[in-house]
Amino acid sequence: MIRLDDVTLTFPDGDARIAAVDHVTLTARPGTVTGITGPSGSGKSSLLAVAATLIRPDSGRVIIDGTDAGDLTPREATALRRRTIGIVFQQSNLLPSLTAVEQLTVMNELGAPGSRRRRRTAAARAGELLDAVGLADHAAKRPHQLSGGQRQRVNIARALMNDPAVLLVDEPTSALDQERGAAIIELILRLTEERSTSTLLVTHDLVHLPRMHGLVHLVDGKVSTAGRHDLERA
Repeated sequence: MIRLDDVTLTFPDGDARIAAVDHVTLTARPGTVTGITGPSGSGKSSLLAVAATLIRPDSGRVIIDGTDAGDLTPREATALRRRTIGIVFQQSNLLPSLTAVEQLTVMNELGAPGSRRRRRTAAARAGELLDAVGLADHAAKRPHQLSGGQRQRVNIARALMNDPAVLLVDEPTSALDQERGAAIIELILRLTEERSTSTLLVTHDLVHLPRMHGLVHLVDGKVSTAGRHDLERA
């Protein structure tokens, strides 16, 4: 589960400070997807960065799988991200020289102790995840050999390599047509349920919102409206 409790994040603006996230409280529970919407500049990406522990808020708490991220040192926060959080970026950001399966297995090599010992397990998990996103037959292909939708599926599978409790997804359909975008949203919903992740999904594509378990609409960093299925507000 992930909970943001009265979170505020500000940035310098001349002699003053501007609130990118303004006293936001929300909870995403395991097996649910909470959609985050709002106009450009409303604070969606900033909210996701705070949830990912990439930026520490000015005030408020971020609780991830029972851990208060505000109590962590930068090194401990990095370990928490590696262990507990999966991030799906707006662009797939795949490494051009790596095959689809290597995009996943390389996640095992990113600084965690004992990576060599886990290589066989990591390879098996990568194969399982590529199968889960429908790309088992494309494991040996490099990014230029994959379509945009296929690259985004690899992006999603890569984010799940550490079996995260929390999945944070930033505009996954922005570069896709409507049909491929709908397939990506369906995939995220299915994997969230199957793997019991707590998912926050930033999107401009309002057609998908009825499928979400909860909804937060941001305006100028503040929650304007919210659906209450699996979403709590203070």
